[in-house]
Parts: sequence; C-alpha cells; structure tokens
Amino acid sequence: MPSKKFDLVRQLESKLANQRKAAGVPGRFGEAAAAMPDRKAQRKLDAAAGLVPFACKLPAPLAQQLRERATSHDGGLNGLVAELLARGLA
Repeated sequence: MPSKKFDLVRQLESKLANQRKAAGVPGRFGEAAAAMPDRKAQRKLDAAAGLVPFACKLPAPLAQQLRERATSHDGGLNGLVAELLARGLA
C-alpha cells in the first residue's frame, strides 16, 4: 500500500531532525566562541598594545576600496589604514 503524502513528509522531517541532532554544535557557538575574548577583554588587550579607537565617516566607494585592499593585506583593515595614514602623514 503506498504511503500518503503526509506520512512521507513526516518521515522526511524526522530524518532531518535526526541529522541535525547528530551534527553537533558549530564551532562558532562551542569551544571556539569561548576562546575569543569578549569586548571588554579585547578593549584591554588593544589598550595594552597602544591602540585607540578611531571612527570616521568615509564615502562608500572609498570604504569599498579599503575593504578590497584589506583582504590581501596581512594586517587586515586596521593594519592597512594605519599604514596608509602613516604614509600620508609622512
């Protein structure tokens, strides 16, 4: 006797639920999340390294150029902006 559509859907949902349970916790929520410092600890680390927050508003095309260049820069966006400002102010 063929199964009804409702029964097939219920079996599929059960199968998917079991797969989700077996997958475990993703790294960003598990131990890897605990390894990253929280915001307060990160601010203390930055202050100890002599870093200060610096906010400014840039035109969108310029910000996009910075983001694109930062992907290939080893210091990331912060390192790139610091390097460009140092060169510009020299």
